[in-house]
Amino acid sequence: MEQETLRQPSTDRYPSECTTIIVGGKHTADGSMIVARSEDWNAVLAKNLELYRDTDHGPERFVALDSPFRCDLPKEALGYSALAPYHLHGHWGSAGFNTAGVGMSATESIFSSDRALQADPLVPEGVAENSVFNIVLPYIRSAREGVERLGALITEHGVAEGFGVGFVDSHEIWYLETASGHRWLATRMPEDQYFVTGNQSRFRQYDPLDKANYLASDDLIEFAIQHGLYDPSRGAFDFHEAYIRDVALDTTYNYPRVWGLQAKLSPSIPNDVTRNTFPVFAQATEPISLGKLRELFRFHYDGTDHDPYLHQNPREVYRPVSIFRTTQTHILQVRPELPQAIGRVNYVALGMADLGVFLPLYQGVRSYPKAYTKGTNHSSHDSAYWKFRKVQALGMVNYNRYAPLIKETYAAFEAEADQRQREMEEQYLAIYKTQPLRAQDLLQAFSDQLLRSALDVTDELIETLFTRLTEDIQAEYEFHGA
Repeated sequence: MEQETLRQPSTDRYPSECTTIIVGGKHTADGSMIVARSEDWNAVLAKNLELYRDTDHGPERFVALDSPFRCDLPKEALGYSALAPYHLHGHWGSAGFNTAGVGMSATESIFSSDRALQADPLVPEGVAENSVFNIVLPYIRSAREGVERLGALITEHGVAEGFGVGFVDSHEIWYLETASGHRWLATRMPEDQYFVTGNQSRFRQYDPLDKANYLASDDLIEFAIQHGLYDPSRGAFDFHEAYIRDVALDTTYNYPRVWGLQAKLSPSIPNDVTRNTFPVFAQATEPISLGKLRELFRFHYDGTDHDPYLHQNPREVYRPVSIFRTTQTHILQVRPELPQAIGRVNYVALGMADLGVFLPLYQGVRSYPKAYTKGTNHSSHDSAYWKFRKVQALGMVNYNRYAPLIKETYAAFEAEADQRQREMEEQYLAIYKTQPLRAQDLLQAFSDQLLRSALDVTDELIETLFTRLTEDIQAEYEFHGA
């Protein structure tokens, strides 16, 4: 049995797919900057929390565990937090902050057009989604540096697959999208707008003279002209039209998520779910709060004809944001006015966000409870990932009956956690300058207690759900005739 538990997992059936939401600092309810994403892969591949420390003697060579990619690395590396699959330690870090306060989310799977890839093919041994996070975040001190480092790696090594990557620091947000095997475009996020995407490149405009807001491959436009991907006589350069795939699959798998999220945030935008005319950046009706972001990542066309859970319809053609095989959802929040230790928070829901709970991971903590750092591809009682996954699996047995209890329980926990965070942060601010060690201990104790409390609530929820399931099965198979 032990040998079976630790077997190398096969992931061919379940590609890594995601939904990304980015919000500028002048468009959030509290003035924070947000880079957020859900990662959808294989439900049995546990995500474990990782923390790395600053080092002057880091590895000088990156050797990917599940692809042919290799590259040299600087010896000096910043410490950082990560969300890694259990079988790829030090790989596919997904999301976190480094000790310079830079946040990174990697990656959103996207796809180039066949014509673009004929001109500039993917490189099997190039940069892959599994490696992007860990070869970039430890070596950058700003969001812009993140784009520059990743862009240079793409240009040098090529990419094995298409992806989008977000960076955030104290001043700005950048998002990079690959165009083809060796080409890419990055845009600075407008401060007063938001951006949503689901497995499809969204960028359109590019001004090579505007270095403050755009960075790209040196020959992005020239290459497109040379290979017939763009004809200047037909108008301004459109990145999406020149390089990006847009086929029938996108109309049901990708369009509906953008359409649905923009409808929730900006109902006045006259979007058509069947046409890819969605604005790249948009303004919400009101400033976007942390609570609203949680709601968006739980979105599944709730209560409509396209709600697969309400109607118990796993063949629904519109792909929801929140699906069962989501392995984690993260909301990277930067509050520049606060000390870095509490001003950088990664709100993480392990597993399916719709039936999960978002927990704050502060940049300033030095460790996590052990349960959050362990878990394999086999359910276990001592893994945080698997505790949350058990609740979600039980909830999906009868969504309409069990989901309300799960949602109510976790909503109450999140509300209490929000209040306790505010109280802790007030205490932290009162002492961090004069008593830094005490402030550090305060933050660590708060984190440990909150993360353990989430497990306690989850354990109780599992028992309640199992009791209800037992009662329901008994009622269905009663067989008594006395």
